[in-house]
Amino acid sequence: MHSWTGPIVSVIPGAGGVPQIQDDISGTIQPSVVGETANLYVCGVTPYDATHLGHAFTYLAFDLLVRAWRDLGVSVRYAQGLTDVDDPLLERARATGREWYKIAASQTALYKSDMAALRVIPPDFYRGVVESIPAIVAAVEHMIDIGQAYRVAVPGQSVGALGDVYADTAADPLFGTLSNLGSSHQLRLFAERGGDPDRPGKRNPLDPLLWRAFRQGEPSWDGRTLGPGRPGWHIECAVIGAGELDQPIDVVGGGSDLVFPHHEMSTSHARALSGLEQPVRLTMHTGMVGLDGHKMSKSLGNLVFVSDLLGRGASPAALRLALISHHYKTDWQWRGRELAQAEARLARWREVIGSVKPQGPSAEVIAQIRAAMADDLNAPAAISAIDHWVSAAPLARERSPYAAADLRRAIDALLGIKLY
Repeated sequence: MHSWTGPIVSVIPGAGGVPQIQDDISGTIQPSVVGETANLYVCGVTPYDATHLGHAFTYLAFDLLVRAWRDLGVSVRYAQGLTDVDDPLLERARATGREWYKIAASQTALYKSDMAALRVIPPDFYRGVVESIPAIVAAVEHMIDIGQAYRVAVPGQSVGALGDVYADTAADPLFGTLSNLGSSHQLRLFAERGGDPDRPGKRNPLDPLLWRAFRQGEPSWDGRTLGPGRPGWHIECAVIGAGELDQPIDVVGGGSDLVFPHHEMSTSHARALSGLEQPVRLTMHTGMVGLDGHKMSKSLGNLVFVSDLLGRGASPAALRLALISHHYKTDWQWRGRELAQAEARLARWREVIGSVKPQGPSAEVIAQIRAAMADDLNAPAAISAIDHWVSAAPLARERSPYAAADLRRAIDALLGIKLY
C-alpha cells in the first residue's frame, strides 16, 4: 500500500547526537539506535473515523524521532501498520449502512492527507492488514504447530468446524513483562480494549484472538488450514513489523493506551514467531490528549479532528507547532487557546528569522535544538531555545548579523516546521 507524499526535508551542517528515549519496558533512558540502521515500527490507525488530535500527537512524536535519526546520519527503516479490517470498522459500517471497505478507503485517504499537511515523513513501508493476510495466516499456522496457539469451538458451528484460534499466553514465560501490570489490572484493560476474557473454551481469560472463524455477515479470507475468517488485532503488528524490519526492532511504539493489551500481546506473538526473547529492543509510547478537562473519546463525542481544524483555516504549521509544544510522554488538554498561541509564536518566528540576514553565527542555538531532541525528543525545550534566540535577535542584530538561513533549515529538519 502506498503511503503519502513526504516533505522535502532541509539538510543542515554537522550531525546531531544519538536520541535517548525512555524505554517503557525498563523505565530507563536508553539510546534509540545502536547500529548504523534504525528500525521503527508504529501501529497505525483503524480507519473508521477521521484523524483526531491524539492520533496527530502520536505520529508527530515518531516523526521527530525519524528526523533526529536522519540528522544523526543513520539509515532509517520505518514501517507502519494500518488496521483496515477490525471490529470497530465493521461496527461503523453496520451503524451507517455503508460498506466497511469504502469507509476504510475514505478514512485512510483522509489520514494520509492530514499527515501530508502536517509534514510528517511517511513510513518506508505502509502495510494494511488486508494485504498482509497471507503472511498472518502463515504466522498463526506456525504458532499452532509450535504449541503457542490452540483452537476454540464457535457456538452454533457444526461438529468438526475448525473454530477460532487463540494464543496461549501461558506458553510465554515473559508475557506481562512489557506492561508490568497486576492480573486484575490486565483483565480490566483487556475487557475495555477489545478483549474477550469471558469467552468460553479459552485456557486463560487473557488469551488473545489470532484468527476469527467466519461468521455470517462478516468479511472473511482464505485461512488455508485455519479455515475462512479474518485476523485478530494483535497478531497483525507482529507480522507486519517482522516482515519489513530486522529484529530486534529498535523501537516499537504508539499511544500509551496500546501498552496493554496490544503491545504486550503483539510482542508476545513476535517472541513466538522469531524465537527471540527480545524481538523489540525499546518501546516508546505517547501521552493522551484531552479536551477542556475531559478525556477525548469517540463515546463522549468530543474528538477534535485535524481535517476539521484545517478546513476552518488553521495553519498546518501552527497546528504542528501547537502539538509538539507538549512533550510526547505527557498527558495534556487541548484548549481553544492552544492554536492561537501557536499562530502567534509562528508569526513571531517568521517575522524575526525571516528578516535577519543569512550571515554570522547561529551554531549555538542549532546545537541547543539538537541537544534537546537527543534528550528524549524534548521538543518543548527546543522551542524555548528558538524563542530565546528570537527575543535576542532584534537587539543583537544591531551589533552583528545573525545566521537565519541555517536556523530556518534546522527548524525545518528537526521540528518539521517550514518558515518560508
